[in-house]
Amino acid sequence: MYQEIDLDKININAKAPTGEPDRQYYFIEKCREWVRVFEQKNNRLPQFCVQTFGCQMNARDSEKLTGILEQAGFREARDEHADFVIYNTCTVRENANLKVYGHLGRLKHEKKSNPHMRIALCGCMMQEPEVVEKLKKSYRFVDLIFGTHNIFKFAELLYQTLDSKEQIIDIWESTEQIVEDLPVERKYPFKSGVNIMFGCNNFCSYCIVPYVRGRERSRRPEDIIREIETLASDGVSEVMLLGQNVNSYGKTLKEPISFGELLLRVEQIDGIARIRFMTSHPKDLSDELIQVMKESKKVCRHLHLPLQSGSSRILKAMNRKYTKEQYLELAGKIRREIPDISLTTDIIVGFPGETEEDFLETLDVVSKVRYDNAYTFIYSRRTGTPAAAMENQVPESEVRSRFDRLLSLVQENARFQTVRFAGTVQEVLIEEVNEHDSSLLTGRMSNNLLVHFPGDKSLIGTIRKVELKECKGFYYMGTLLSE
Repeated sequence: MYQEIDLDKININAKAPTGEPDRQYYFIEKCREWVRVFEQKNNRLPQFCVQTFGCQMNARDSEKLTGILEQAGFREARDEHADFVIYNTCTVRENANLKVYGHLGRLKHEKKSNPHMRIALCGCMMQEPEVVEKLKKSYRFVDLIFGTHNIFKFAELLYQTLDSKEQIIDIWESTEQIVEDLPVERKYPFKSGVNIMFGCNNFCSYCIVPYVRGRERSRRPEDIIREIETLASDGVSEVMLLGQNVNSYGKTLKEPISFGELLLRVEQIDGIARIRFMTSHPKDLSDELIQVMKESKKVCRHLHLPLQSGSSRILKAMNRKYTKEQYLELAGKIRREIPDISLTTDIIVGFPGETEEDFLETLDVVSKVRYDNAYTFIYSRRTGTPAAAMENQVPESEVRSRFDRLLSLVQENARFQTVRFAGTVQEVLIEEVNEHDSSLLTGRMSNNLLVHFPGDKSLIGTIRKVELKECKGFYYMGTLLSE
């Protein structure tokens, strides 16, 4: 929580406040009263499960949902056998929607055996009108449906759901509102995501995000700094600044500020040792930002720079607003200015109209940039986007063949890039006990590479020097050095 509020002092018999966040704290206390009654009847506290689909933005939103549920008195369950289950959905690709429907099918049977159970859906998928209509018609057992623009209202919607047997649907088409100071329960005590903006103005022709997340809205820098200062005082040493396009941060503020300037302000915060950010759009990446990254001792040596396609013709059809040549010039400049940086990217294969010649242009960029890693995707046709209506959809057999060829080249380059650090000593943020071998710890270098090494779990959350002994392709085995 970013402000300490004594919930016991809130008078829930009075009328609900109209201002935020006071209104939501009022409903948190109303939920706490419901929990007390539940506990008396059932001799236990109600349990909840938050399941996240999608990006880091969704993961951060889920931490907010979790924070509110825990403030209300719920206890987290290990799985979906819980009294309150909420799916925070993604809709970037059709497969994400199908996953949600599959989970709902299983929950339908679970709910029949648990009369207390409530099921909620939120996130990007809920901003699609056809999805909501399908849920109303075929998934009447879902109790609460809300979208991306009013997630701050979760405490109020939660109370309405607990107090009602009717399906509650609260979808906003858009909003200018940003509500600060609501509870958050972080997944990690030593690192945290921090939203710096919401929405997107780019309208890439294949992407549904601007339609479901809305137009760009930047948080005030003083609110961001205040949040990070609070995180630092609570033991957080690494922050990830989040936005659909962080490079355009600050343009919508009354007093505009560049993303580079924001990074400089964050760098001044005591206790913060590492600063990451995601995602950068190539068309907005400035020389100023490159220089800030070059000179900074805290901004991590990793930059995710989505390419999507190496063909200028396809890039124009995608509405990406840069050419192959401009992208290569930018990547070259970044490599020259920050030689030790790790570059990663996103690439779509099979965009409508993509020819073999277009695909070879993509392979050419991958060969020249030599990415440390790339997230490769087969084009997913999303209803409501301009690309969905385009002619010349590429046959699946061709797409699969191209995808395999691209993946092979990406993996070859990634191995080449990764091995260059062999024998060096790197600072590593130790994140967890290795999930496959409990005698090992797993940590992350500044360049985002993972390294596994023997060590005691008491070191989790600290930054230590590790010698990289053996490259395993996409990660290292190392040795912890004594202080």
